[in-house]
Amino acid sequence: MRFILIGCGRISKNHVVASAENRELCELAAVCDPVTERAEQKAAEYQELTGNRPAVYADYRDALEKEQIDCCVIATESGYHAEIALYCIRHGKHVLVEKPMALSTQDAEQMIREAKEKGVTLGVCHQNRFNPPVQQLRKALDNGRFGKLVNGTVRVLWNRTMPYYQQAPWRGTWAQDGGTLMNQCIHGIDLLQWSLGGEPDTIMAMTGNFLRDIEAEDFGAILIRFKNGTIGMVEGTACVYPKNLEEALSVFGETGCAVIGGLAVNRIQTWNFADSAPQDEEVAALSGADPKNVYGSGHTPLYRDFITAIHEGRDPLVSGTEGIKGMKIILAAYKSQKTGMPVRYDDLEFASTDMCDADVRYSR
Repeated sequence: MRFILIGCGRISKNHVVASAENRELCELAAVCDPVTERAEQKAAEYQELTGNRPAVYADYRDALEKEQIDCCVIATESGYHAEIALYCIRHGKHVLVEKPMALSTQDAEQMIREAKEKGVTLGVCHQNRFNPPVQQLRKALDNGRFGKLVNGTVRVLWNRTMPYYQQAPWRGTWAQDGGTLMNQCIHGIDLLQWSLGGEPDTIMAMTGNFLRDIEAEDFGAILIRFKNGTIGMVEGTACVYPKNLEEALSVFGETGCAVIGGLAVNRIQTWNFADSAPQDEEVAALSGADPKNVYGSGHTPLYRDFITAIHEGRDPLVSGTEGIKGMKIILAAYKSQKTGMPVRYDDLEFASTDMCDADVRYSR
């Protein structure tokens, strides 16, 4: 399958590596960025890994006209995800989009609907689902080892200083990014909802902007009641001093509890169950080393699953209908902050830009 990478910024290196490590399944045929120097750099990185050099474009529409492309990978600013994805879908291309898949419920639902109508596959990059400890947690959940689930938490305790936000004018804006919940915490929120049942009912939240000079929040706390009765809690911040502390997922049930922590949910810290199982030996054998960066190494198996899903005619592990869930929880949290009221997940129609007239600054 011939891929194009649209957007060659901070996360693009992981996509270059993932496509190279799946070279028996795909070829990175083109890279695209309005800043062509960045696209040239990614083309050189892929060539160094595989010996093949992708074509370089400034405009993805030109690339789709001139190149034979099967799949479009979108790694631009978040605010452009939906526009570019819909263009690619309407041209009959499979789409793999970075998180968040969109910044409004309407756009995300339209992406899902049009992909289905066109018969193309839509996937979302929640690569942490493929972390080996997370896969073991999911296996324990599927095997009923937790018994009746009670609650779960995700804590994303990171640091993003003003120089981070000043790297690009879109960072921290309602139109193109959102705040720490949408940018830094969405992977953890995806894991939380995936672990606790995936069908939220009611969301309540408090957010604030304490330290960073941005439009959106630098801290957020969310309380989620799921339809199966479980309760999820989210603590997300960009204000930890002086550097990233941890991203941890905890799940608690009648007969088990597990905590996966480390820098980016990659180390099993607690693994307690009423009954032993063969997987416990697999868990004990995991190295538990932190990844080289917070993105981890999950893009490579995510690519493999996505491509295999296309060939097999099935949904990928993180389809559009899966990818919308974490994004929608965050948009519900934003609406809850704006209105001061609980928000029903099923009734939600909201966009990050609906927060433009909301005050998230905290003052004493």
